Amino acid sequence: MDPECSQLLPALCAVLADPRQPVADDTCLEKLLDWFKTITEAGSSLLLLQGNPCLVELLCHMLKPQDLSSRVLAFSLRLTGVLAAQEDCFQYLQQGELLPKLFGEAGPLGGAAWTSPTVRSGWIQGLRSLAQHPSALHFLADCGAVDTIFSLQEDSSLFVASAAGQLLVHILGLSMPGPAGGPPSLQAGDWPACAQKIVGHIEESLRATATPQITQALNVLTTTFGHCHDPWTQVLWVRLSPLVAGLLEKDPVPAAHSLVDLLLSVARSPGLSSSSCGLWETLAQTLSHLSPTQAGPLALGILKLQDCPQALRAQAFAVLLQPLACVLKATAQDPGPSGVLDGIVGDSMTADMLLPSKAACVGLLCRTLAHLELLLPLPQRPCPWPQAPLLGAAVTLLQLCGGSARPTSDAGRHLCALLLGCVRVQRAALDFLGTLSEGTGPRELVTQVFAVLLEYLRSPDSSPTVLKKAFQATFRWLLSSPKTPGCWDLDPHALLFLRDLLPVLQKRLCSPCWEVRDSGLEFLTQMTRHWGGQAGFRHALLASEVPKLTEQLLRDPESYVRASAVTAMGQLSSQGLCVPAAGPEHPGGQQSLLAELLHILSTDSEGFPRRAVMQVFTQWLRDSHADVAGDTEQFVAGVLQVASQDLDWEVRAQGLELALVFLEQTLGQPRSHCPCAMTPAVAAPVGPLAQALQPLCRVRLFEFAFRALFDCDRPVAQKSCDLLLFLRAKTASSGSLQESRSSPHVASVEAALQRWQAGDQAQPLGDLEPEVVLAVLRSLDLEGLQGALAESSDHVEKSPQSLLQDMLATVGVLGGNEADCY
Repeated sequence: MDPECSQLLPALCAVLADPRQPVADDTCLEKLLDWFKTITEAGSSLLLLQGNPCLVELLCHMLKPQDLSSRVLAFSLRLTGVLAAQEDCFQYLQQGELLPKLFGEAGPLGGAAWTSPTVRSGWIQGLRSLAQHPSALHFLADCGAVDTIFSLQEDSSLFVASAAGQLLVHILGLSMPGPAGGPPSLQAGDWPACAQKIVGHIEESLRATATPQITQALNVLTTTFGHCHDPWTQVLWVRLSPLVAGLLEKDPVPAAHSLVDLLLSVARSPGLSSSSCGLWETLAQTLSHLSPTQAGPLALGILKLQDCPQALRAQAFAVLLQPLACVLKATAQDPGPSGVLDGIVGDSMTADMLLPSKAACVGLLCRTLAHLELLLPLPQRPCPWPQAPLLGAAVTLLQLCGGSARPTSDAGRHLCALLLGCVRVQRAALDFLGTLSEGTGPRELVTQVFAVLLEYLRSPDSSPTVLKKAFQATFRWLLSSPKTPGCWDLDPHALLFLRDLLPVLQKRLCSPCWEVRDSGLEFLTQMTRHWGGQAGFRHALLASEVPKLTEQLLRDPESYVRASAVTAMGQLSSQGLCVPAAGPEHPGGQQSLLAELLHILSTDSEGFPRRAVMQVFTQWLRDSHADVAGDTEQFVAGVLQVASQDLDWEVRAQGLELALVFLEQTLGQPRSHCPCAMTPAVAAPVGPLAQALQPLCRVRLFEFAFRALFDCDRPVAQKSCDLLLFLRAKTASSGSLQESRSSPHVASVEAALQRWQAGDQAQPLGDLEPEVVLAVLRSLDLEGLQGALAESSDHVEKSPQSLLQDMLATVGVLGGNEADCY
């Protein structure tokens, strides 16, 4: 501990022990405890106590009958546990009977302070820190702490109850032998006392009739098997598995959710899943005893296991598919089995039995679709995968929700009434349908997929969120449409669908709901990015009103829509798909788009559109867009001038990204190009360094970067520092340019930068020559600045000394000038 902190600690302990003093807030106490943890992890707790007797006095003061703050008492209990985690310090505290008085019945347990959940939580956390060695185990057994932990499992505070269960797991793991000790005996009498007591309590709880007790026991076992993989856990499971299996004989099965968590935890345990302990049989029984809603998570967990018997996997997959198979059976046109997912649903299984109410129906279907969506991309998914039946089920669900299904059976009509207009199922089914696009399917089913997607995109009843998901699923299915060998264009069926889709997109771009307009623009941007260079797509898009409507949305009243319109127009322009605007206001067609985007960057009151403009401009520069390549320097200079004055730090940061692209291109870095680029991207000609840096000086890139270097927003300053370091590294090996560090111009620039760093950025740097720039770059401590920017903003105030000073200043022990109020 620092001498300065040692001098402050007695005063702070006196403040904490005085009930008349205002109590420090929880944040300060938590930071103080973290500091003590750091000290004890690095050195001896015993030496800490011996060198700072005020700490022992503080702990002893907690035993006096007085009106102590519950927060300070909880802090003291936790501090005691941190200190006693080292066995020599534990023995030291034991000599003074301090530990029994703090954690035994003579301490807070028997006082009024115990009514506070904060104190009970502090007591548990203190014991959790303390229980690290054999001496602690004897102490826990002797002071009756284990019985108190049992009772705290039923605490009214969920945090306390959860912490009590975790503490039992920790004590059980500490008391049992590790791998070197070999597996313990199955005889209870051979187990350590603490382990016998905890396991006996778990057995008693599993035999109980009250569900809360059973839940507590199952949760403790779940955590145990999840964290401990020593041989003794196999013996524990063999001993307790009959009681766990016995829960399945009750109707209904108690604590089903916790039971599923336990069984999956056991199945994931390496030693247990590979041993012959009846685990797979128990899992199979559980699948058959639980309701479809309860069995779904268990079935998914089983299918995610790496090593599992094939019969159990088949059973789990059948359970997972039951709700969808039931839907298909209920909506089949002919009576009897539908022929799809045969064998999943028996003759007696009907929609009425599986889906008894709207809430149960909706919840079960959404969970089933989500489980299958998670399962689809996994390598251990069932094989063969029933792609076609699942496609049919997803389409059927969407038809039921949209009202286009015409079931003939009573069960189907009941199901239709339950699901009609249900947004939750629509969203889940569209997500699942989009995921299924990664596979293949019969042409007639794929046609149904596109038909139902178009139906949802057209429907006036589709909510904005449903429309967004319909657009996303449509894009994924268009991506997966079959391709002609040697051609990346859309296939004829997809092009026919696209011709039907574009009028719908036009309508959605005119929607009164801004979320719908925004989703339509995002969909257009995605399509243009992927197929903008392909003849079929270009012809269909240019024959529609979509580009014109998109240009009009640049002036939308909603900023999110304007931002999406900027991105969409940038993509359309990159692909040469912008229709020249007619009228005297737009004399230059595509050139007018550049002017309009600059206008948005300069005048838009919201940050989102301005950020989008900067991203478009950066991409245009990177791709050598025609409008940019015509006069790149003028373009970059104009954009940087506007960006440097923007109040949004993300706009300024994006300006630095654009500057970096221009810098790389100027110094000869390779770059990509877009289809409408005037000239292919080539490296800059090799020449003297001064000649290479002249364009950077002309666009005032360095003034922009130097100003950003001292930006009040750290991400901007960091990005500028990275840019300048990159430039310095690129020019360091060149000896073709002699910079003059002692010239008056260099001195004036350095003086101006010092004023900028102090906050006075009114004076511009003026025209800079390459020699001056390089001299300034050499003089700046960019590495030091980069390190300072990487530190947190409160790194000075986070010091322990500052913390102690602040806590003392709060109660007036220190003068105001001695505190760092952070």
